[in-house]
Amino acid sequence: MGTSGRVLVVDDYEPNLSAMRRLLERAGYSVITAMNGHEALETINRERPDLVLLDVVMPEISGVDVCAAVKGTADTCLTPVVLVSGVQERATRIDAIGAGADDFLNKPIDTEELYARVRSLIRIKRLTDDLESAESLFLTLGRIIEARDPNTEGHCERLAAYATSLGMKLNLDRGDLDTLYRGAFLHDIGKIGIADRVLLKKGKLTTAERALMQQHPAVGDDLCSTVRSLDVVRPIVRHHHERIDGRGYPDHLRGGQIPLLAQIVSVVDVFDALTTDRPYRKALSTDVAYQMMRDDAASGWCATALVEAFIDLHLSSSTRVGPHPHAPTRSGRSPRAYLEQNVIP
Repeated sequence: MGTSGRVLVVDDYEPNLSAMRRLLERAGYSVITAMNGHEALETINRERPDLVLLDVVMPEISGVDVCAAVKGTADTCLTPVVLVSGVQERATRIDAIGAGADDFLNKPIDTEELYARVRSLIRIKRLTDDLESAESLFLTLGRIIEARDPNTEGHCERLAAYATSLGMKLNLDRGDLDTLYRGAFLHDIGKIGIADRVLLKKGKLTTAERALMQQHPAVGDDLCSTVRSLDVVRPIVRHHHERIDGRGYPDHLRGGQIPLLAQIVSVVDVFDALTTDRPYRKALSTDVAYQMMRDDAASGWCATALVEAFIDLHLSSSTRVGPHPHAPTRSGRSPRAYLEQNVIP
Protein backbone atom coordinates (compact mmCIF):
# COMPACT_ATOMS: atom_id res chain seq x y z
CA MET A 1 0.00 0.00 0.00
CA GLY A 2 1.58 3.28 -1.06
CA THR A 3 -0.31 5.52 1.35
CA SER A 4 0.70 5.72 4.99
CA GLY A 5 -0.95 7.52 7.86
CA ARG A 6 -1.86 7.26 11.50
CA VAL A 7 -5.04 5.38 12.38
CA LEU A 8 -6.80 5.22 15.74
CA VAL A 9 -8.63 1.92 16.27
CA VAL A 10 -11.26 1.89 19.02
CA ASP A 11 -12.79 -1.38 20.26
CA ASP A 12 -13.56 -2.69 23.74
CA TYR A 13 -12.70 -6.27 22.72
CA GLU A 14 -8.93 -6.88 22.75
CA PRO A 15 -8.85 -9.67 20.08
CA ASN A 16 -10.63 -7.36 17.60
CA LEU A 17 -8.25 -4.54 18.46
CA SER A 18 -5.17 -6.72 17.91
CA ALA A 19 -6.49 -8.15 14.64
CA MET A 20 -7.23 -4.68 13.23
CA ARG A 21 -3.81 -3.43 14.32
CA ARG A 22 -2.06 -6.29 12.49
CA LEU A 23 -4.01 -5.68 9.29
CA LEU A 24 -3.27 -1.96 9.24
CA GLU A 25 0.38 -2.24 10.23
CA ARG A 26 0.86 -4.83 7.48
CA ALA A 27 -0.37 -2.18 5.05
CA GLY A 28 2.12 0.40 6.32
CA TYR A 29 -0.09 2.42 8.65
CA SER A 30 0.90 3.61 12.11
CA VAL A 31 -1.73 2.39 14.59
CA ILE A 32 -2.79 3.72 17.98
CA THR A 33 -5.57 2.13 20.01
CA ALA A 34 -8.22 2.88 22.61
CA MET A 35 -10.59 0.50 24.40
CA ASN A 36 -13.51 2.81 25.26
CA GLY A 37 -15.17 6.05 24.26
CA HIS A 38 -13.56 8.23 26.93
CA GLU A 39 -10.09 7.02 26.02
CA ALA A 40 -10.87 7.49 22.33
CA LEU A 41 -11.85 11.15 22.77
CA GLU A 42 -8.75 11.87 24.85
CA THR A 43 -6.53 10.19 22.24
CA ILE A 44 -8.14 12.05 19.34
CA ASN A 45 -7.63 15.40 21.04
CA ARG A 46 -4.05 14.57 21.97
CA GLU A 47 -2.78 12.64 18.94
CA ARG A 48 -4.82 14.07 16.04
CA PRO A 49 -4.97 10.82 14.01
CA ASP A 50 -5.56 10.84 10.26
CA LEU A 51 -8.49 8.43 10.62
CA VAL A 52 -10.59 6.83 13.36
CA LEU A 53 -11.98 3.27 13.10
CA LEU A 54 -14.64 3.15 15.78
CA ASP A 55 -16.65 0.20 17.05
CA VAL A 56 -20.34 1.05 17.40
CA VAL A 57 -21.15 -1.06 20.47
CA MET A 58 -19.09 -0.07 23.50
CA PRO A 59 -19.87 0.42 27.20
CA GLU A 60 -20.59 3.87 28.67
CA ILE A 61 -20.21 5.84 25.45
CA SER A 62 -21.27 4.26 22.17
CA GLY A 63 -19.31 4.65 18.98
CA VAL A 64 -22.12 6.77 17.54
CA ASP A 65 -21.89 9.19 20.49
CA VAL A 66 -18.11 9.38 20.20
CA CYS A 67 -18.47 10.12 16.49
CA ALA A 68 -20.98 12.89 17.20
CA ALA A 69 -18.59 14.43 19.74
CA VAL A 70 -15.69 14.36 17.27
CA LYS A 71 -17.74 15.86 14.46
CA GLY A 72 -19.26 18.47 16.76
CA THR A 73 -15.90 19.90 17.83
CA ALA A 74 -14.20 22.52 15.64
CA ASP A 75 -10.68 21.16 16.15
CA THR A 76 -11.59 17.58 15.18
CA CYS A 77 -14.64 17.87 12.93
CA LEU A 78 -12.63 17.16 9.75
CA THR A 79 -11.12 13.93 11.12
CA PRO A 80 -12.56 11.01 9.10
CA VAL A 81 -14.52 8.53 11.24
CA VAL A 82 -15.47 5.03 10.08
CA LEU A 83 -17.97 3.22 12.30
CA VAL A 84 -17.56 -0.57 12.52
CA SER A 85 -20.42 -2.83 13.57
CA GLY A 86 -21.40 -6.47 13.68
CA VAL A 87 -25.06 -5.44 13.78
CA GLN A 88 -26.36 -5.02 10.25
CA GLU A 89 -29.43 -2.96 11.05
CA ARG A 90 -30.76 -0.05 9.02
CA ALA A 91 -31.36 2.00 12.17
CA THR A 92 -27.68 1.71 13.13
CA ARG A 93 -26.57 3.06 9.76
CA ILE A 94 -29.05 5.92 10.02
CA ASP A 95 -27.71 6.78 13.47
CA ALA A 96 -24.16 6.67 12.10
CA ILE A 97 -25.01 9.05 9.26
CA GLY A 98 -26.77 11.36 11.69
CA ALA A 99 -23.66 11.45 13.88
CA GLY A 100 -21.56 12.56 10.90
CA ALA A 101 -19.72 9.30 10.18
CA ASP A 102 -17.75 9.34 6.94
CA ASP A 103 -18.18 5.62 6.27
CA PHE A 104 -19.48 2.36 7.72
CA LEU A 105 -17.96 -1.15 7.78
CA ASN A 106 -19.65 -4.38 8.74
CA LYS A 107 -18.03 -7.22 10.69
CA PRO A 108 -16.47 -9.54 9.75
CA ILE A 109 -14.14 -7.07 8.08
CA ASP A 110 -13.28 -7.62 4.43
CA THR A 111 -9.55 -6.82 4.25
CA GLU A 112 -9.53 -5.32 0.76
CA GLU A 113 -12.58 -3.20 1.54
CA LEU A 114 -10.91 -1.99 4.74
CA TYR A 115 -7.75 -0.99 2.88
CA ALA A 116 -9.72 0.79 0.14
CA ARG A 117 -11.83 2.81 2.62
CA VAL A 118 -8.86 3.76 4.80
CA ARG A 119 -6.69 4.70 1.83
CA SER A 120 -9.42 6.87 0.28
CA LEU A 121 -10.37 8.71 3.48
CA ILE A 122 -6.77 9.44 4.45
CA ARG A 123 -6.11 10.82 0.97
CA ILE A 124 -9.13 13.13 1.34
CA LYS A 125 -7.98 14.17 4.81
CA ARG A 126 -4.56 15.14 3.50
CA LEU A 127 -6.04 17.14 0.65
CA THR A 128 -8.23 18.94 3.19
CA ASP A 129 -5.19 19.62 5.36
CA ASP A 130 -3.34 21.04 2.35
CA LEU A 131 -6.27 23.33 1.55
CA GLU A 132 -6.44 24.49 5.16
CA SER A 133 -2.71 25.23 5.10
CA ALA A 134 -3.07 27.25 1.92
CA GLU A 135 -6.02 29.16 3.33
CA SER A 136 -4.12 29.78 6.56
CA LEU A 137 -1.30 31.27 4.49
CA PHE A 138 -3.73 33.67 2.83
CA LEU A 139 -5.16 34.71 6.20
CA THR A 140 -1.62 35.38 7.36
CA LEU A 141 -1.03 37.50 4.27
CA GLY A 142 -4.11 39.50 5.23
CA ARG A 143 -2.52 40.26 8.58
CA ILE A 144 0.80 41.13 6.91
CA ILE A 145 -0.96 43.73 4.77
CA GLU A 146 -2.60 45.13 7.88
CA ALA A 147 0.73 45.21 9.73
CA ARG A 148 2.29 47.46 7.07
CA ASP A 149 0.24 50.31 8.52
CA PRO A 150 0.35 50.54 12.33
CA ASN A 151 -2.85 52.60 12.23
CA THR A 152 -4.84 49.63 10.92
CA GLU A 153 -3.83 47.17 13.63
CA GLY A 154 -6.79 44.92 14.40
CA HIS A 155 -8.63 45.95 11.22
CA CYS A 156 -9.13 42.37 10.01
CA GLU A 157 -10.40 41.17 13.39
CA ARG A 158 -12.79 44.11 13.74
CA LEU A 159 -14.19 43.65 10.25
CA ALA A 160 -14.67 39.93 10.81
CA ALA A 161 -16.50 40.62 14.08
CA TYR A 162 -18.63 43.43 12.63
CA ALA A 163 -19.50 41.47 9.48
CA THR A 164 -20.51 38.26 11.24
CA SER A 165 -22.51 40.19 13.85
CA LEU A 166 -24.38 42.03 11.11
CA GLY A 167 -24.92 38.74 9.30
CA MET A 168 -26.43 37.26 12.45
CA LYS A 169 -28.73 40.26 12.78
CA LEU A 170 -29.85 39.63 9.20
CA ASN A 171 -30.50 35.95 10.04
CA LEU A 172 -27.94 34.59 7.59
CA ASP A 173 -27.15 30.90 7.83
CA ARG A 174 -24.01 29.41 9.35
CA GLY A 175 -22.31 28.95 6.00
CA ASP A 176 -22.76 32.61 5.08
CA LEU A 177 -21.48 33.70 8.50
CA ASP A 178 -18.34 31.62 8.01
CA THR A 179 -17.87 33.11 4.54
CA LEU A 180 -18.30 36.62 5.95
CA TYR A 181 -15.68 35.97 8.60
CA ARG A 182 -13.12 34.67 6.12
CA GLY A 183 -14.01 37.23 3.47
CA ALA A 184 -13.57 40.10 5.92
CA PHE A 185 -10.06 38.90 6.68
CA LEU A 186 -9.18 38.60 3.00
CA HIS A 187 -11.08 41.52 1.46
CA ASP A 188 -7.92 43.59 0.88
CA ILE A 189 -5.54 40.72 0.04
CA GLY A 190 -5.00 42.33 -3.38
CA LYS A 191 -3.12 45.20 -1.72
CA ILE A 192 -0.16 42.88 -1.18
CA GLY A 193 1.54 44.28 -4.30
CA ILE A 194 0.84 47.98 -3.71
CA ALA A 195 3.91 49.99 -2.71
CA ASP A 196 3.99 51.60 0.73
CA ARG A 197 4.44 55.02 -0.86
CA VAL A 198 0.91 54.65 -2.24
CA LEU A 199 -0.71 52.52 0.45
CA LEU A 200 0.52 54.75 3.30
CA LYS A 201 0.37 58.10 1.52
CA LYS A 202 -0.85 60.86 3.81
CA GLY A 203 -2.06 63.19 1.09
CA LYS A 204 -4.67 62.80 -1.63
CA LEU A 205 -3.92 60.09 -4.17
CA THR A 206 -3.08 61.12 -7.72
CA THR A 207 -5.22 59.84 -10.58
CA ALA A 208 -2.60 57.20 -11.40
CA GLU A 209 -2.27 56.15 -7.76
CA ARG A 210 -6.04 55.86 -7.40
CA ALA A 211 -6.23 53.74 -10.54
CA LEU A 212 -3.54 51.47 -9.10
CA MET A 213 -5.37 51.22 -5.78
CA GLN A 214 -8.62 50.37 -7.51
CA GLN A 215 -7.04 47.29 -9.05
CA HIS A 216 -6.74 45.55 -5.68
CA PRO A 217 -10.19 43.85 -5.66
CA ALA A 218 -9.51 42.15 -9.01
CA VAL A 219 -5.96 41.25 -7.97
CA GLY A 220 -7.27 39.78 -4.72
CA ASP A 221 -9.88 37.78 -6.61
CA ASP A 222 -7.17 36.33 -8.85
CA LEU A 223 -5.07 35.39 -5.82
CA CYS A 224 -7.98 33.65 -4.10
CA SER A 225 -8.79 31.73 -7.29
CA THR A 226 -5.64 29.67 -6.71
CA VAL A 227 -7.10 28.08 -3.55
CA ARG A 228 -10.32 26.15 -4.16
CA SER A 229 -11.55 26.47 -0.57
CA LEU A 230 -11.53 30.26 -1.02
CA ASP A 231 -13.97 30.22 -3.95
CA VAL A 232 -16.82 31.24 -1.65
CA VAL A 233 -15.06 34.43 -0.50
CA ARG A 234 -14.11 35.63 -3.98
CA PRO A 235 -17.34 37.64 -4.52
CA ILE A 236 -16.57 39.54 -1.30
CA VAL A 237 -12.96 40.18 -2.27
CA ARG A 238 -13.88 41.32 -5.78
CA HIS A 239 -17.04 43.33 -5.11
CA HIS A 240 -16.68 45.05 -1.73
CA HIS A 241 -16.06 48.39 -3.51
CA GLU A 242 -19.07 48.22 -5.85
CA ARG A 243 -21.92 50.74 -5.47
CA ILE A 244 -25.61 50.16 -6.07
CA ASP A 245 -25.66 53.15 -8.46
CA GLY A 246 -23.05 51.43 -10.66
CA ARG A 247 -20.23 53.89 -9.92
CA GLY A 248 -18.14 51.42 -7.95
CA TYR A 249 -15.35 49.18 -9.12
CA PRO A 250 -13.99 46.95 -10.59
CA ASP A 251 -17.07 45.74 -12.50
CA HIS A 252 -19.51 48.65 -12.04
CA LEU A 253 -22.26 46.35 -10.78
CA ARG A 254 -25.65 47.82 -9.88
CA GLY A 255 -28.20 47.13 -7.17
CA GLY A 256 -28.98 43.46 -6.74
CA GLN A 257 -26.05 42.47 -8.95
CA ILE A 258 -23.79 43.12 -5.96
CA PRO A 259 -23.64 40.06 -3.67
CA LEU A 260 -25.17 40.71 -0.25
CA LEU A 261 -22.08 39.47 1.58
CA ALA A 262 -19.91 41.94 -0.36
CA GLN A 263 -22.30 44.76 0.57
CA ILE A 264 -22.07 43.79 4.24
CA VAL A 265 -18.27 43.87 4.17
CA SER A 266 -18.41 47.21 2.33
CA VAL A 267 -20.53 48.76 5.09
CA VAL A 268 -18.34 47.58 7.97
CA ASP A 269 -15.15 48.39 6.06
CA VAL A 270 -16.19 52.02 5.57
CA PHE A 271 -17.27 52.33 9.21
CA ASP A 272 -13.94 51.00 10.45
CA ALA A 273 -12.02 53.27 8.06
CA LEU A 274 -13.92 56.31 9.33
CA THR A 275 -13.59 55.52 13.04
CA THR A 276 -9.90 54.60 13.21
CA ASP A 277 -6.75 56.65 12.68
CA ARG A 278 -5.36 56.56 9.15
CA PRO A 279 -2.16 58.06 7.69
CA TYR A 280 -4.16 60.94 6.20
CA ARG A 281 -6.40 61.86 9.18
CA LYS A 282 -7.50 61.14 12.73
CA ALA A 283 -10.49 58.96 13.50
CA LEU A 284 -13.97 60.44 13.34
CA SER A 285 -16.52 60.07 16.11
CA THR A 286 -19.08 57.31 15.68
CA ASP A 287 -21.93 59.82 15.39
CA VAL A 288 -20.19 61.62 12.53
CA ALA A 289 -19.44 58.28 10.87
CA TYR A 290 -23.09 57.20 11.20
CA GLN A 291 -24.32 60.38 9.52
CA MET A 292 -21.78 60.20 6.72
CA MET A 293 -22.72 56.60 6.02
CA ARG A 294 -26.42 57.49 5.97
CA ASP A 295 -25.84 60.39 3.59
CA ASP A 296 -23.64 58.33 1.31
CA ALA A 297 -26.13 55.46 1.22
CA ALA A 298 -28.78 57.94 0.12
CA SER A 299 -26.48 59.10 -2.68
CA GLY A 300 -26.19 55.59 -4.17
CA TRP A 301 -23.40 53.85 -2.27
CA CYS A 302 -25.38 50.98 -0.76
CA ALA A 303 -28.79 50.01 0.59
CA THR A 304 -29.94 52.41 3.32
CA ALA A 305 -31.55 49.48 5.17
CA LEU A 306 -28.16 47.77 5.45
CA VAL A 307 -26.53 50.87 6.90
CA GLU A 308 -29.38 51.31 9.38
CA ALA A 309 -29.14 47.66 10.42
CA PHE A 310 -25.44 48.09 11.14
CA ILE A 311 -25.93 51.33 13.06
CA ASP A 312 -28.68 49.73 15.14
CA LEU A 313 -26.39 46.78 15.84
CA HIS A 314 -23.44 48.98 16.71
CA LEU A 315 -25.46 51.22 19.02
CA SER A 316 -26.69 48.20 20.95
CA SER A 317 -23.30 46.47 21.07
CA SER A 318 -21.08 46.40 24.13
CA THR A 319 -18.09 46.61 21.76
CA ARG A 320 -19.05 50.02 20.37
CA VAL A 321 -15.97 51.94 19.26
CA GLY A 322 -15.79 55.30 20.98
CA PRO A 323 -14.61 58.51 19.31
CA HIS A 324 -10.93 59.23 19.11
CA PRO A 325 -10.02 61.95 21.64
CA HIS A 326 -8.89 64.22 18.79
CA ALA A 327 -11.67 63.31 16.35
CA PRO A 328 -13.40 66.24 14.64
CA THR A 329 -17.09 66.71 15.27
CA ARG A 330 -17.74 67.67 11.65
CA SER A 331 -15.98 66.61 8.48
CA GLY A 332 -16.33 70.00 6.82
CA ARG A 333 -16.93 68.25 3.49
CA SER A 334 -19.73 66.42 1.74
CA PRO A 335 -19.87 62.70 2.67
CA ARG A 336 -19.18 61.58 -0.91
CA ALA A 337 -16.19 63.87 -1.29
CA TYR A 338 -14.83 62.84 2.08
CA LEU A 339 -15.09 59.13 1.31
CA GLU A 340 -13.56 59.54 -2.14
CA GLN A 341 -10.64 61.61 -0.89
CA ASN A 342 -9.99 60.17 2.55
CA VAL A 343 -11.02 56.51 2.71
CA ILE A 344 -8.35 54.46 0.98
CA PRO A 345 -10.22 52.30 -1.56
